[in-house]
Amino acid sequence: MAMSGDHDAASDRQFGGRIRRYAKVTSTMGGLAARVAGERYLGWEIDRGKHAADLRQALGGLKGPIMKVAQILSTIPDALPPEYAEELAGLQADAPSMGWLFTKRRMAAELGADWQQKFSGFGRDAVSAASLGQVHQAMGLDNAPLAVKLQYPDMHSAIEADLKQLKLLFQLYERYDSAISTSDIYDELSERLLEELDYRREAMNMQLYQHMLADETKVQVPSHIPELSTNRLLTMNWLEGQRLMAFLETNPDQATRNEIAKTMFRVWYVPFYYYGVIHGDPHLGNYSIAKDHSINLMDFGSIRLFRPQFVAGVIELYKALRDNNRDQAVDAYERWGFVGLDNEAIDVLNMWAEFIYAPLLENRVRPIQQMRGGKEGRDLAGKVHTELKRIGGIKPPREFVLTDRAAVGLGSVFMHLGAEVNWHELFHELIDDFSVDALAERQRVAATKVGLPDNLIAPYSG
Repeated sequence: MAMSGDHDAASDRQFGGRIRRYAKVTSTMGGLAARVAGERYLGWEIDRGKHAADLRQALGGLKGPIMKVAQILSTIPDALPPEYAEELAGLQADAPSMGWLFTKRRMAAELGADWQQKFSGFGRDAVSAASLGQVHQAMGLDNAPLAVKLQYPDMHSAIEADLKQLKLLFQLYERYDSAISTSDIYDELSERLLEELDYRREAMNMQLYQHMLADETKVQVPSHIPELSTNRLLTMNWLEGQRLMAFLETNPDQATRNEIAKTMFRVWYVPFYYYGVIHGDPHLGNYSIAKDHSINLMDFGSIRLFRPQFVAGVIELYKALRDNNRDQAVDAYERWGFVGLDNEAIDVLNMWAEFIYAPLLENRVRPIQQMRGGKEGRDLAGKVHTELKRIGGIKPPREFVLTDRAAVGLGSVFMHLGAEVNWHELFHELIDDFSVDALAERQRVAATKVGLPDNLIAPYSG
């Protein structure tokens, strides 16, 4: 009976937490929905900029996946009105951490009441706090420095609450603006967010990256400590380094900035073009810069595996734009998963693709363009949006979500660095010997060597 009572009390607390979260998220998203609907259907005049700033502030105060969803949405072309996208892009993953009493309870739940005896030291204050959990620095029994990533409680319920509100927001937005069909975007975000809750899966992703980047000498990938890890706790060796913005405050010279940009390019795109794998979150908190200017890659929750044909489509579209070959562009979009595209839709997609691919198409040293954060990117996004509405909208394939997010996120990193690089040469180093069969074989070998379970191998077989 006592166990049943404890279970009921815990269930009541979880239910109460879900109700409170529904109320907070519903209020936040409901405010956006009401104002946008009022503007569209009732002719209300609203200050979008002010409301978007209010929305950012409200979401920034909510721990959990809604903040991550907002960040992702801000990088998807036309998923939200531009005022909202700009504000949400500024949301930072570093939020106030939970206190020591919370940490002790959560650690005991994962490793048992004697958990402190399994470390020779454990930092009381989190060194970083993000949307799904927080990280503490600790020392192993051998005095090796460790990073301990601890998930917040009841995150599955939090994600369910947030995703229900996100679906309502998407439905409202499609009634307001028909440029983009959001159903596949919603499915992709849902699946990726739920995957991020499984820290054993993230440990597998870490092993996969160790395999894929084994020949890259300028990147460090941590190793997880199985006996100090669970589904909701991930312990790994500590990698010492500086965050990008702190590093830039040291005023590194141009050559150093360029070398770091080249390393970042390879760290993200060797896995993609050789193995069909992308790290979907180049957020500034997910890597650091070591003293030798190599890259510490530290977060492996937002990882996407792709069909070889999808990767082939990315390269095919580059060649189509380079050679002005319309039929090849159509074939590339079909490999990506676009269906039912007419000539007008292809023209609009090419308009956007030419902007995104521009640094790769020009065989010269140049900075990255200002992406969506600069005037050129905003102006083009507005033009693309207008044209998409005029032709009745399109439905982006779900694989597009993380590839676009990675490209835009890396573009932001390269702009922070002020890098001036021959992106064309870097790209060709990766694609000149590309073949679908070779990629599929590397995927098979990687899956076997790392010992990926069936639910991780499945994307390789498509």
